Amino acid sequence: MSRTVMSASPGEVTRLLIAMQDGQPDAEARLLTLVYDELRRLAAGYMRRERPDHTLQATALVHEAYLKLAGQTVTWQSRAHFFGVAAQIMRRILVDHARACHAEKRGSGQAKVSLDNALLLSTAESGELLDLDNALTRLAEIDAHLARVVELRYFAGMSVSETAEVMGCSTRTVNRDWRAAQAWLRREMCPPA
Repeated sequence: MSRTVMSASPGEVTRLLIAMQDGQPDAEARLLTLVYDELRRLAAGYMRRERPDHTLQATALVHEAYLKLAGQTVTWQSRAHFFGVAAQIMRRILVDHARACHAEKRGSGQAKVSLDNALLLSTAESGELLDLDNALTRLAEIDAHLARVVELRYFAGMSVSETAEVMGCSTRTVNRDWRAAQAWLRREMCPPA
């Protein structure tokens, strides 16, 4: 993933996040202006992985995610932390949307899909997103750190260094954990026949 998710001025974003926490009335509006394009790119990346006839649009995803972000009672640490939480919220919104669309199909004996197929969500059905989300939930129960690395690297499209910044660890650790998480998800989603 060569694109960089976080291009807004790190100092300014962090300053506005702190100002927003301190209750400064105009901080939220200035923050939205500063991060909107990046949130839009993040949402567009998510939507490219969704099926072509998806009823949720990238703009609606950004707006819904931002409303949830603004309502967070998080002690914002940095710009990277903000975009990490934004990615997590967008993933939750899409998973909730997929669950709602597939509520009537629950328990219909859907086949398991491979991780490689689930990671190519541009041609995937929402059910595959749910399968991947379920596998990530199981991974989080075993190792929350590995699940978070997958979320940031794959879903948020963050680079190894950006992921390391959000996670507060080294790039070497992120690379190792990324490989371990991928291997675990492949085994989980593609059990031996």
